[in-house]
Amino acid sequence: MAMQASDIERLIKESLPDAMVQIQDLAGDGDHYSATVVSSAFKGKSRVQQHQMVYAALKGRMGGELHALALTTSAPE
Repeated sequence: MAMQASDIERLIKESLPDAMVQIQDLAGDGDHYSATVVSSAFKGKSRVQQHQMVYAALKGRMGGELHALALTTSAPE
């Protein structure tokens, strides 16, 4: 079962309300996405911690409904 880009964005924004989120479907199959997420919640966090926050926002859907997500994360400058 594929996941919609809008669902990914909604889940991320539920956990990180100030986030600017851009989602791109890489293969056109609803299974392989890239996401750019910018949030003040990332300030002072390592890249690994930032990615963990995004994965947590997806509530266990990685590896199931969502097969692959290439992440680019940062705090606003």
